[in-house]
Amino acid sequence: LDQVHQDFRASCRAFVDREVRPLVQRAERAGGFPGELWKPLGAAGLLGLVTPESHGGADGDALAVALLAEELARASGGIAVTAATVCVVAACVLISVPGFNGHSVWPILAATVFIAVVGAFDDVRSIAVIPRLILQAIAVAIVLAALPDGWRAMPFLPSWLERALLGLAILWFVNLTNFMDGIDWMTVAEVVPVTAGLVLFGLMGALPREATIVALALCGAMIGFAPINRPVARLFLGDVGSLPIGLLLGWLLTVLAGSGHFAAALLLPLYYLADATITLLRRLMRGEPVWHAHRTHFYQRATDNGCSVMQIIGRVFVLNIALVALAAATLLT
Repeated sequence: LDQVHQDFRASCRAFVDREVRPLVQRAERAGGFPGELWKPLGAAGLLGLVTPESHGGADGDALAVALLAEELARASGGIAVTAATVCVVAACVLISVPGFNGHSVWPILAATVFIAVVGAFDDVRSIAVIPRLILQAIAVAIVLAALPDGWRAMPFLPSWLERALLGLAILWFVNLTNFMDGIDWMTVAEVVPVTAGLVLFGLMGALPREATIVALALCGAMIGFAPINRPVARLFLGDVGSLPIGLLLGWLLTVLAGSGHFAAALLLPLYYLADATITLLRRLMRGEPVWHAHRTHFYQRATDNGCSVMQIIGRVFVLNIALVALAAATLLT
């Protein structure tokens, strides 16, 4: 590192020690982002790290973003994943990467940040179930509004019905991603293969460049998070990580479906969809309050029946690799 980046890393480390570490334990217990951290991040110029100075930013580079993510990860995994993904994608918009449609990405980033703030507010004020779902639905609505005019994945349905069903699907995906993040490395074993597959499909021409870069940024953030979430984990995602991940994945899969690859969009997240949806239906049939915590997901029942975390994660990872291969096959037919 040159002296400028060494100094920047030192200032980031001092910021994390001063502002972030005191909030981490409470945020991890609550499972959400500490809302009071936004103002200090902004005041330190870390939210506009790659924004030009002429626009009020710090005029940083990609290495500065990586250094910031590294220092944040030392304190909280969820904050690091969310911040790294948003910053990398924002940097691509601001430096005008060729073929990158920045106008369609800004609303996605705004929705990602918004849903993290909703989780943080819920930790402080304990939002009731219905208002919380409404606020999450606002983030989903922002994502839907960012879809291109004429986007269709199910043209046999009326457009209004397709959008309504899509909104419900993304809202469910946001929540199921949070529900499934119940053991160490589970979200890593899901998100890394899925996003890597999406990057591959982008290189094959099945996704626009902006969606491919978002998938690549999220994949890289999760790979960086993996060492500190390795069983037995030192840090966890919390809601600040799982909710934005669910929203971004929901958007990416929606874009893939709208590009004419509906089967691939269903196959990629099939394990998460099957486990969470079947579990929800079983609980509804038993008359259980589905908004209460439980241990009846299939992976949780496996741990209760004596399987180790590494055995479960290994099988989930291999299954997801197989699903990526099947999804890729649909693109070639």
